[in-house]
Amino acid sequence: MNKKIITITGAAGNIAYSLIFRILSGNIFEQDTKIQLNLLDITSALPILFGVKLEIEDCAFTLLEDVVITDDPNVAFADSDFILLVGAKPRSKGMQRADLLLDNASIFQKQAEIINDKAKKSTKIIVVGNPANTNALIIQKNAKDIQSKNISSLMRLDQNRAKSILSVKTNCKVENIQKLIVWGNHSATQFPDISNCTINKSNDLILNLDSHWITDEFIPRVQNRGAEIIEHRGKSSAASAASAIYDHLNTIINGSADWESMGIMSENKYDVDDEIFFSYPLSISKDKINIIDNLELSVASVDYIKKSEKELLSERDIIKDLL
Repeated sequence: MNKKIITITGAAGNIAYSLIFRILSGNIFEQDTKIQLNLLDITSALPILFGVKLEIEDCAFTLLEDVVITDDPNVAFADSDFILLVGAKPRSKGMQRADLLLDNASIFQKQAEIINDKAKKSTKIIVVGNPANTNALIIQKNAKDIQSKNISSLMRLDQNRAKSILSVKTNCKVENIQKLIVWGNHSATQFPDISNCTINKSNDLILNLDSHWITDEFIPRVQNRGAEIIEHRGKSSAASAASAIYDHLNTIINGSADWESMGIMSENKYDVDDEIFFSYPLSISKDKINIIDNLELSVASVDYIKKSEKELLSERDIIKDLL
């Protein structure tokens, strides 16, 4: 039997609720895998977590071995193979992402120290709670025994959003869109880049797009999609975020035939500072994540990338005492 322990923080929240049942559906892991779910949240949320546990058990998932609910991160992170850091103070209507920095930074610092002490050294960490890229940096700097290559931040939500918007515009299926990438920060400075994109293995539809639509509608809409959802729902993305986490987890376990986007520790590629978590175009196999090198970038593309880098450097400066 191949047992995997998956820890999810903020487990009583809406994102985790949508995520848990997808993970246990059996499409990511090999058939002989058994999963122990460690669900972590604050003490007042434990009654909700107990209800979630009952629902999980009632699904009779064949992959499931055990569900542990706890308010103690020492219990939650013990021997974890995968850690999904979903829990964080959410962004509310009218709140800027930068406002979340100091509120969440100390939480992630404490979690990192416990992860370093309790989790497997081979654990894979996906940072979701915002500001995700900078929270990933906090994890990397404070979980000193976990290799940087095993820590990533969620950008798949932005990539999925961009593909969906492009799919509607071009009247094509999402699965036929390839090599669409998102550079930078999971924020309004991100750069959804379709310059290398193909649809049905051709770039004809991309080349025929109105450049004004790309710069004035497509890019801003992807950048501000989170705020658009908050404006209508009064809450942050939940189901779409959970779906993106699932996609991200599946990719780091099984690899991908397409180019993917996720925040990783910069390697000074494309002249980006090497001490931030930055989203690049990536080639991902089961065992390795590689930045796709030597892409030609327009002057406008470089401007977008440098703007996002500048924001991440500013965020890093705000939380420098925790690094």
